[in-house]
Amino acid sequence: MFRLFPHPDAQPEVHDPAAALRAEVRAFLAEERESGAIRPGRQGWTTWDRGFSLRAAARGYVGMTLPPEFGGHGRSAWERYVVCEEMLAAGAPLGSHWIADRQSAPQILRHGSEAVKRAILPRVARGEITFGIGMSEPDSGSDLSSIRTRADPVEGGFRLDGRKIWTTNAQHAEYIICLCRTAPKGEDRYAGLSQLVVPMDSPGITVRPLRNLADEEELNEITFDSVFVPADHLLGQGGDGWALVNAELAFERSGPDRILSSFGVLAVMAQMLAETRDPRGIAELGGLVARLTAIRQLSLQINAMLGRGEKVGGIATVMKDLGTTLEQDIPEVARRLMDIMPALDGDTPAATLATAILNAPCYSLRGGTREILKGIIARELGLR
Repeated sequence: MFRLFPHPDAQPEVHDPAAALRAEVRAFLAEERESGAIRPGRQGWTTWDRGFSLRAAARGYVGMTLPPEFGGHGRSAWERYVVCEEMLAAGAPLGSHWIADRQSAPQILRHGSEAVKRAILPRVARGEITFGIGMSEPDSGSDLSSIRTRADPVEGGFRLDGRKIWTTNAQHAEYIICLCRTAPKGEDRYAGLSQLVVPMDSPGITVRPLRNLADEEELNEITFDSVFVPADHLLGQGGDGWALVNAELAFERSGPDRILSSFGVLAVMAQMLAETRDPRGIAELGGLVARLTAIRQLSLQINAMLGRGEKVGGIATVMKDLGTTLEQDIPEVARRLMDIMPALDGDTPAATLATAILNAPCYSLRGGTREILKGIIARELGLR
């Protein structure tokens, strides 16, 4: 039933073109589980663990698609996808390097200055850097065109003032890619936006943690008070921000993390149904697995396009909406079918279920709210 994502101890199928790589990654993950670094069923790709990232990078699992000249491994987008889905399915703590590897490094590789690429990309590949996403603001939500954070030109660079919110792991981050206004908002609300790579140890930056439903300080608010950012930390050209942020969001919205956040509880539910043989439960599980399989194929198609440097348009938005809807449905089905009381204590099925239930509401918010995504899809189809 779970051929795409079998039990972590199972061997990959012989016909799998990535069988050797999967076996290698699973052996590494087995070592990490044995050491206690992986707590199955917990939120994986946002959980911050620098030690895990350093060990994964030492095995070549971070910065896989970056060119060797920038410290990467020059491997294919498909190989990186295989590693990511194996780690996500295992519940590995990927938060220390995930955003940097998923979207920040590709953005800097394509649009950063030579100095920034040389200074940052090798450290990403070594698992040494955490990046934050500086898009959302307190008064703008998912309408990024209404942001107020501004970067005024000064000698040698920019003076950055404003606030960002819902920034994952900002308290740990060495850098943030910040969407800001470098020109006043005019008739074209998307004009005048730019992206800056901001060192988080710069004077004038304050990070305030925001505790979530799971009683964790994963999200943060960032305040920039006259923060100096060097001129060569501008991505692309001034005013390119809207195009750049949409390219970045394509990486954020289309990966396996958009379908595997609830995989831990799905696996527990499958194991339970293998014992009970409840026909109704097996039918519901089959529906979830069928959706997971179909959305994964869409994700793989987008991954291949991004690996070739192609624009994916609204297809990434469609995938994100389908994926996060599935991620929210899984714990709801599990809550009905699993005869256990959710509880956060320990590494048990009850804790896996509780973690999934508490984190599920955020799935349709992060990366763009469902309402905003449907508006984008309607525009792509010419319906608005």
